[in-house]
Amino acid sequence: MGLLDMVGGLLGQGGQEQGNNPLMGAVMGLIQNHPGGLQGLLGQLQEKGLGDQVASWIGTGANQPISAEHIQTALGSDQLQQLAGQLGVSHDEAASGLAGLLPQVVDKLSPEGNLPEGGNVMNLLKGFLG
Repeated sequence: MGLLDMVGGLLGQGGQEQGNNPLMGAVMGLIQNHPGGLQGLLGQLQEKGLGDQVASWIGTGANQPISAEHIQTALGSDQLQQLAGQLGVSHDEAASGLAGLLPQVVDKLSPEGNLPEGGNVMNLLKGFLG
C-alpha cells in the first residue's frame, strides 16, 4: 500500500485498510509523545508560521493545506527521521504523508471548532483506527 493510500484510508476513504494504517499509528505516537500533546504539537506549528492553517483545521470551514516543506520546517529533521523509521519510508515521504494527514486528523478531532482535552484525544484517534 502506498503512502497516499494510507492517508486515504484514515477516514474510511480507502476501504478495509483503515484499521491497519501505519501512518495513523505514527501520528498517534507523535501526538501522544509530543510535549503538551496535541495542543503542544499545534502550538509548535503555529510558532513556525502555520497559525492560519492550524486555525482552519480547528475551525468549521475548509482546511488549508500544508506542504511537506512546512512539516519539515516545523517539526525538524529528528522528529521526521524517527517517523520515517517507524513507517519504513523516506524522510520526504514521511513529511508528505504527515502534511496530508495532519489537517484531516485535527479537523476530525475538532468537529465543532474545539479541540478535545487530554485523554479524549487518544480515545478519538483510536476510534479512527477501529
